[in-house]
Amino acid sequence: MTTIKIAIDCMGGDYGPTVTVPAAVSFVRAHPDVQLVLVGLPDLIRTQLNRYKTFDMLTLSIIGASGVIAMDDSVEVALRKKRDSSMRVALNLVKEGRAQACISAGNTGALMAVSRYVLKTLAGIDRPAIACALPNQKGYTTMLDLGANVDCGPHNLLQFAEMGHALVSAIDGKDRPSIGLLNIGEEVIKGNDIIKRAGELLRASALNFHGNVEGSDIYKGMIDVIVCDGFVGNVALKTSEGLAKMFADIIREEFSRSWATKLIALLALPVLSRFKKRVDVRQYNGAALLGLRGLVIKSHGAADAHAFEWAIKRGYDAIKNGALQRLNKI
Repeated sequence: MTTIKIAIDCMGGDYGPTVTVPAAVSFVRAHPDVQLVLVGLPDLIRTQLNRYKTFDMLTLSIIGASGVIAMDDSVEVALRKKRDSSMRVALNLVKEGRAQACISAGNTGALMAVSRYVLKTLAGIDRPAIACALPNQKGYTTMLDLGANVDCGPHNLLQFAEMGHALVSAIDGKDRPSIGLLNIGEEVIKGNDIIKRAGELLRASALNFHGNVEGSDIYKGMIDVIVCDGFVGNVALKTSEGLAKMFADIIREEFSRSWATKLIALLALPVLSRFKKRVDVRQYNGAALLGLRGLVIKSHGAADAHAFEWAIKRGYDAIKNGALQRLNKI
């Protein structure tokens, strides 16, 4: 059995080791073929590990780092002043071949900048992109870019499509995943000049280009990969997260109005539980930073242990299915 080695930036995110360490322990217990390297302030990591009666130090090791990149640190601070941060040490492990992926819940801008500096971009890729799975009626849709590149040219969007194709082909085993270009309408004449030109490039490519898609198509399950610039993608992502929270709050509020509605909620509990499981954003946590010479997975900063464990699984699946090798062939 081949061992998979993953570096965990334990200090990143809103909660640091109180989330990342429990997630790591849970993950290695369920995956005997994994070794996780916990990177960060050793005393804080050990404090969390001591909460568990049994864990195998052969599957969980600690590498110390003296610095922590805060969620509000600038890119300049992350690059120049915190060279021994847990994030950078974890990424160096990937660069040195001592880990096959890095998982971090840290500052997104810093993670992208430090990743580009340490790992460099793949040959032929101008800009890395953030790709994430979003739930739909049939499973999930992979969408990119979700915030790394606010301003993109047509050629950048074509590269995003190629990277999304490589990722989905590897992980889902689809030879020709369908590609959609996010637009304000399905018609070829819709959109600005950049979108129109990107559409032309995609139609001329060897990719399985479905055509333009609208925001509502993200959740229908018709398209495997949806491409957009980082500004549009991030707005769509945050809108989706806000909408999901609003629905959950409204349902909870309506079922709590009276003893009668509480009784109805009890009767509907099996349905509500299945619904919650299907739309639980935690199981879609973990965005891939594509276009780098190494695998990097970005967890949501506010992720709990269950959500962070899903981010680790994203990295694990990418390694198991040879995602980086596919990306190298673009």
